[in-house]
Amino acid sequence: MTPEEESGWTPLPHSGEDLERAKAVPDTPQTRAPAYRLAWDDEDFMTRRELRPVRLQLELLKPDLILAERGIRSTVVLFGGARIPEPGGEAWAAKNETQKKNLLQNAKYYEEARRFARLCSEESAKSYYREFVVVTGGGPGVMEAGNRGADDCGAPSIGLNIVLPHEQAPNLFVTPELCFNFHYFAIRKMHFIMRAKVVAIFPGGFGTMDELFETLTLIQTGRMERVPVILFGKEFWSRAIDIDYLVEQGTVSPGDENIIDYVDTAEEAWNIVKEFYSLP
Repeated sequence: MTPEEESGWTPLPHSGEDLERAKAVPDTPQTRAPAYRLAWDDEDFMTRRELRPVRLQLELLKPDLILAERGIRSTVVLFGGARIPEPGGEAWAAKNETQKKNLLQNAKYYEEARRFARLCSEESAKSYYREFVVVTGGGPGVMEAGNRGADDCGAPSIGLNIVLPHEQAPNLFVTPELCFNFHYFAIRKMHFIMRAKVVAIFPGGFGTMDELFETLTLIQTGRMERVPVILFGKEFWSRAIDIDYLVEQGTVSPGDENIIDYVDTAEEAWNIVKEFYSLP
């Protein structure tokens, strides 16, 4: 007899057991009615507009619990364009010859992202993959390169996918148990940043710019600790954004430009990380 049985206490049924019991009932108009469904098992109810706060909480909680159970404490975030092909690949997203030419030239950043992720994962192995775990948006392009670099050396990596009308399906290099899917951009962004020890940003479009400036704003306002923010592709970023001009105009404070480092290679980036964290 268990201590609970001796005391007369009866354990409450697990929710999964109750779900089975709720479905093991006679088929009647009453049991078929939507009102009879258990609330958390009622898709129509859970997707109502009024349930948005609950869904936001669930999207925050589910990945957090899984990552905590894996013991993952810190990450290296790789942001960058979904449309950048691997070297020798096709510029599938090109809409004209100019875009095709430039996307193929930018394929070098696929390889740099892969190499940088490999370097980070080799460091991560020293902590049994608790620190410096690679995380990407889980899709193609630079994201695929990041997960692939981790996979090259047998390391786990995280993919934070999101439901979009195009360009987004999990790449085959994300660790399946760490492949998440989101509806809300805001919650996805929180999971990118809340464990970030490094943010590496490769050439990309609106989404990449959004993630870059979100990170810079959080650091500038003290909402997250200072971490290395590394932009790959000096030539690309010198034309895409001009932080020095913002400083000259007084729209950002002098010194804010120092939040960013610019590199062209994975080795340059890893040296910045090693110096920042005093790694051997």
